[in-house]
Amino acid sequence: MTAVLAAGAFLLGVVIVVWATERLLDGMVGLATLLRAAPFVIAVVFSGLEAENVAVGVVAARSGNVEIALGTVFGGSSFLVCVALGLAAVLFPLRVRLPRGVLVLLAATPVAGGLALIGGNTARAAGVVLLAAFAASMVYLVRVCRTHDFLGEGPAEPVRTEGRPVRWWRPVGLTVLGLAVLTLGAELINSGTETLIERFSFPAALMGMVITPAAIEAEEVIRQAVPAQHGRHDVAAGNLVGTLLYFVLFNLGLIAVVAPIPVPERVVVLDWPFLVAVTWLATAFLWRGRLTRAHGAILLGLYAGYVTAHILLSTW
Repeated sequence: MTAVLAAGAFLLGVVIVVWATERLLDGMVGLATLLRAAPFVIAVVFSGLEAENVAVGVVAARSGNVEIALGTVFGGSSFLVCVALGLAAVLFPLRVRLPRGVLVLLAATPVAGGLALIGGNTARAAGVVLLAAFAASMVYLVRVCRTHDFLGEGPAEPVRTEGRPVRWWRPVGLTVLGLAVLTLGAELINSGTETLIERFSFPAALMGMVITPAAIEAEEVIRQAVPAQHGRHDVAAGNLVGTLLYFVLFNLGLIAVVAPIPVPERVVVLDWPFLVAVTWLATAFLWRGRLTRAHGAILLGLYAGYVTAHILLSTW
């Protein structure tokens, strides 16, 4: 693929992702009404799922590409918290009231990921613990968020449908369509970006922790911004929490169980601590129920420092 075609694929992918995200948003809100569940929970389960991230992580681990495998966890999560959340907040400030327990879970998730780094290898026992924690977290989120007031509009009430048929096929169809087309758009973005970056020679750590995660997760910026733009700040927050759970607990747990790999020292001293720090900072911002443009700019600035650190370390 030439550079021109790669750039065209990237731009087409962005257009497709924007369209698909709007369809997915409509579907998730309708699905929440149909199931009498909070849209936040639907976003955690469906929007948070990143099949391509899991696939890349496991395949890279089985192939011995340690930096790429761990990059889907720590690099991808850092991109999510700093760039996707940060840039979305700069464009559309976030106002959402998350339960305190959910905020504690958000802060604890990257810390739990450190279990897989103990001993210099991603041990299978640690992977089992992470996968169990992922399942328990999902059950907890479904139960605690059932009637929580996320948008300051009063506690959620069960939806009454007497006297009018529930067109279940519409929200289900929109959700499936949104996820399917979103995957197609993401693949175009990934393909175009990877072709462009292959023309340059990058160090393994920089490629694994910064460039590849950014290529894979570029659509996350849109997933965060579009719901916020439409006033569904609860859906945007659900995407953040759900994606972080999938990345750190599910993806890392699966890598540790399926294909244990050695852990580079740089991951322990830079990538993991950075993820913990920025997640705690984002949690502190959300604790007061809002994420302002200034907060978003801070997260973006921290990510710029993180990328700079990787570049400097790669040149030594």
